[in-house]
Amino acid sequence: MEVVLIGTGKMGKEIENVLLQRGHIVKLRINKTEDLEKLKVQNCICIDFTTPTAFKNNYKIIAEKFSGAIVGTTGWEDIREDVLEHFRKTGSSLIYSSNFSIGMNIYFDIVELASQLMSNSGGFDPYIIEMHHTAKKDAPSGTAKTIGEILKSKMRKDISIAYVRAGNIKGVHITGFESEFEKLTINHEVYSRTVFAFGAVVAAEWMKDIKGIFHFRELLKTKLKGIKK
Repeated sequence: MEVVLIGTGKMGKEIENVLLQRGHIVKLRINKTEDLEKLKVQNCICIDFTTPTAFKNNYKIIAEKFSGAIVGTTGWEDIREDVLEHFRKTGSSLIYSSNFSIGMNIYFDIVELASQLMSNSGGFDPYIIEMHHTAKKDAPSGTAKTIGEILKSKMRKDISIAYVRAGNIKGVHITGFESEFEKLTINHEVYSRTVFAFGAVVAAEWMKDIKGIFHFRELLKTKLKGIKK
């Protein structure tokens, strides 16, 4: 598989390492819109882990130049429908997520089930705490916002999200349900950025068998259900 990496920061380097370990070819590394505009490729997949501003500037070019894209950039929820529509129009495939950790995407389903049960039992107030390193630009994280959307859809309550930016924390998310008499918390912690890189590369590998637009969470559920015990 030939891949163009958009974004050459820490995540870009992690993704490159995983690609090479799994026998794939990193065709180019791009960090400027001008280089992306000049790029000529055929039947190539791109993996984008950049910034909200960069992705908003580049998504049309990405959809037009690549057969498929894996997008782990967050902070573009306000133009989501425009992005998805442009990929539909160009016929380019897209797999996107606020978090490409396989464990976190299973966590989303656990939170969804818990919030539905808590809503039916009544008396519980949900909240989210997320912690990341000082260099993380968005706050709250895209993952925390996704968890918040899940909670709000099931519990019909405003969701309180607290965040911490300190040191080199790779990623901690805590979802809590608090009542007068008891508390339930569901935690997920990342030890290394490699977990996001691995998920993104696996998603790219799935591209050869699929066509269209997919959220990684839904695609992962389909893939896991198909695994024989």
